[in-house]
Amino acid sequence: MSKFIDRVVLHVRAGRGGHGCASVHREKFKPLGGPDGGNGGNGGDVILEVDANVHTLLDFHFHPNAKAGNGKPGEGSNREGKNGADLVLKVPDGTVVVDGDGKVVVDLVGIGNRFIIARGGRGGLGNASLASKARKAPGFALLGEEGEELDLVLELKSVADVGLVGFPSAGKSSLVSVLSAAKPKIADYPFTTLVPNLGVVLSGDTTFTVADVPGLIPGASDGRGLGLDFLRHLERCAVLAHVVDCATLEPGRDPVSDVDALEAELAAYKPALSGDESLGDLADRPRVVILNKTDVPDAAELAEMVSAEFTERGWPVFEISAVSRAGLRPLTFALADMVRQYREDHPKAAPKRTVIRPIATDETGFDVVADPHEPGGFVVRGTRPERWIRQTDFNNDEAVGYLADRLARLGVEAELVKQGAEPGCPVTIGEVTFEWEPQISAGVDMQPTGRGTDLRLENNERVGAAERKLASQARRGLLDEDGERKK
Repeated sequence: MSKFIDRVVLHVRAGRGGHGCASVHREKFKPLGGPDGGNGGNGGDVILEVDANVHTLLDFHFHPNAKAGNGKPGEGSNREGKNGADLVLKVPDGTVVVDGDGKVVVDLVGIGNRFIIARGGRGGLGNASLASKARKAPGFALLGEEGEELDLVLELKSVADVGLVGFPSAGKSSLVSVLSAAKPKIADYPFTTLVPNLGVVLSGDTTFTVADVPGLIPGASDGRGLGLDFLRHLERCAVLAHVVDCATLEPGRDPVSDVDALEAELAAYKPALSGDESLGDLADRPRVVILNKTDVPDAAELAEMVSAEFTERGWPVFEISAVSRAGLRPLTFALADMVRQYREDHPKAAPKRTVIRPIATDETGFDVVADPHEPGGFVVRGTRPERWIRQTDFNNDEAVGYLADRLARLGVEAELVKQGAEPGCPVTIGEVTFEWEPQISAGVDMQPTGRGTDLRLENNERVGAAERKLASQARRGLLDEDGERKK
């Protein structure tokens, strides 16, 4: 049995960028062919796209985790890694995306509308791209960045022209079944309809959709019954139709009191998405009163008695019977006229030609503030410094020296001195904390050393090629007591 799901929690994760490659060109008779490490591929994005063939969020209910493809690492011979595959998630028209803080991220309305909800990480640069006058053959490469990871809430708000509002068992599902080809569940007990039902109605040359919202009761706007979960499906309806049960036998109920009770709930409900208020509040939408079940003699008499009171309010009144189909033709034409009038008053905007303009982002700024958790420490915040930290391989001394040069050129060293930082004080950038050593000559011309090493770092435990060669000769007994090669 199919299920209608209109609210899900979705965990999305964009792809990770591939690492850059640190490689040196090897060729016969060319021992120093230069760096040829390629860049890593970018991680894939997670994209939401409105699809006309999707009508529920059921797929995300069973598969709440979505992950895009990771970028491939770079390779030697200047071969770049392949970009990760984008993940396109199909959502129904009218889906609202809310982040973990309850803030609306995007309102997806319109077939084909797309939105990148999580961007993939950048691929790391290979050593061929890092070569410069100072570093002609870098012995390191940059790491790929992690993709964005988010927890989202997807809410579906039905996009319908007419919304049927009424108490449970008022005959809303029956009305949808006779106005359209929809086949909702119909029974003679309250809350038969647990999910909204949509029907397509053709009247003359006008086609419009009707939404059957589950029955509302007093207190629905405060969460009683099923109303709070499904009142949001009325937010996009252009016309609200009160379906009144004139044959009810419940004590204390009559058509006027039923409509007044539901009007109070509609007035108390506030749309969570401010963009939906372009149609006006629910209390301001055009109204139609449908007095149902007039095939019952007592109900027909009651409908005649209360029609005048609704007419005085300026609302069109229609006496119908969904069972015998009496009065449906005038109702259908009236609803079509109201929908047509709304569409004329709110014409759809012409599709705009897509113009791609690069967005200028200021990534040069950074802030140095006192660390609230470490006495005498500092925290460096900024897009560039934090990204550089994520891209650095701290097991490679040359990569650490390159990071120090970048931070110095950006002005971080000078700002720390200006803030009164003392040698050895903890400095935190992103998720990394290190002891600041101002005596390191960062940002100036460096003295070339072995690949992966940097003489400016005191604790350099990396064994160079010359040391490894001597150790190998000593193990084979090729060196004398003075460390010289035996003759």
